[in-house]
Amino acid sequence: MRRWSLAGQMLVLQLLVLAVAVAGGAVLSLVQAHDLLTHEARGKAKAVAVSVAASPDVLDALGDPNPTARLQPFAEQVRLQTGVDFITIMKPDGTRYTHPNPAEIGRRFLGHTGDALAGRTFTETYTGTLGPSERAVTPVMDGGRVRGLVSAGITIEKISAMLRDQVAWGGLVVALALSVGAAGTWLVTARLRRQTHGLGPVELGRIHAHHDAVLHAVREGLLLVGTDGTLTLCNDAARSLLGLPADAEGRHVAELGLADVLADDDERIHLVGERVLAVNSAASKLGTVVTVRDHTELQALAGQLDAERGFADSLRSAAHEAANRLHTVITLVELGRTEQAVALGTAELRAAQELTDRVVGAVREPVLAALLLGKSAEAAERGVELVISQDSELDDLGLDPRELVTIVGNLIDNAIDAAGRVEVRLAADPEGVTIQVADDGPGLNDPAAFAKGWTTKGDGHGLGLALVGQAVRRLGGAIDVAGSVFTVRLPTREPVR
Repeated sequence: MRRWSLAGQMLVLQLLVLAVAVAGGAVLSLVQAHDLLTHEARGKAKAVAVSVAASPDVLDALGDPNPTARLQPFAEQVRLQTGVDFITIMKPDGTRYTHPNPAEIGRRFLGHTGDALAGRTFTETYTGTLGPSERAVTPVMDGGRVRGLVSAGITIEKISAMLRDQVAWGGLVVALALSVGAAGTWLVTARLRRQTHGLGPVELGRIHAHHDAVLHAVREGLLLVGTDGTLTLCNDAARSLLGLPADAEGRHVAELGLADVLADDDERIHLVGERVLAVNSAASKLGTVVTVRDHTELQALAGQLDAERGFADSLRSAAHEAANRLHTVITLVELGRTEQAVALGTAELRAAQELTDRVVGAVREPVLAALLLGKSAEAAERGVELVISQDSELDDLGLDPRELVTIVGNLIDNAIDAAGRVEVRLAADPEGVTIQVADDGPGLNDPAAFAKGWTTKGDGHGLGLALVGQAVRRLGGAIDVAGSVFTVRLPTREPVR
């Protein structure tokens, strides 16, 4: 059985609340109307009774031998004019002089008269000859003496009839209120149904739980930026990768320092703090969806792989050249020119061995040595002379080889791109390690050279020098740039994290 949607449940609940509220209001209004009509009837009866008792004609008629002859027409006239149901004028002992039913004249009054005989006007609810009524009893005073009593009243039946009239109008108002309320509730529910796609509370709760679990469990950073630049969604990974505060959601990206990072629509590599991040932005109906992936370790491994690939390329190039030389030597031998064959072979072997011996002898860190041999082959292929200075000497001092590959490799790459001759010097002393890369190019003195995006090519994709600066900071070192000479000083203590 299909569960009710959230919109359907809200419609039923709102209609129930509306019905209860309207019904409660109607009942309260009826109670108040009954009390008001009763109070009004008592007030009216009291006013009529007091007015009749104060009439000089009544006091004068009480002195006649037959008071009924004068008082009965007077009482009926006043009763019809005022709308009360009875006006009874009586002796102090309760014997009636007047009554709407002439048959009751001369009989005893049904009700209390004690307070009136004491000179006070009072009201009460009492059942008399006309049924239950709200009545008032007041004395007819002659100086300080009570000459008679006057009672006026309105029957409960008449009060109930007036109340029924008000109930009819009240029912019409209640029906109108229910109709308007139901229509408004239906409109609200229709909007809610569109926004919740007709899903029920269980389904919505499950979707929220799944959304929350996926959002916080995924290792990639995820952000949602509104069309006005406000960060509306941010998961735990994004906070960690971008260094965002706990209250980042709801704040503008410029305030969070993310304007440059989120400015591009395609995937770009950005340096944020000590991390290398791949940031990918895509537009959506809700704004811009941004994914962030940590490429810090991948970048370091890529640098190391690049060094090993360069070394392999150098070996491949050397093998290719060696094959050419070997064919030449064999051909010389076949031609009987043995001495020239031996001279060519030993000269080639000596040149290759000298380069390898110089690099391996000077640099006893195998990864860094492989990098230098690879870069030497790459430079030779590009027509650039790469020289390892004669006084270079670097032992394995415990520095992270991946960081060294990042620093040396990127400095050499930039130098090869900008010059025709590159000289590398590596040295160590008790205070630390010195890495110096110099070239015969134009050099630079731009302080932004180690910021992400700086490049001499003008394409805005520079990252090498930024990675160098990041690696040097992690190792607790310093960089000095003087024209085309880059000097890096690294302490031999533990790396700074």
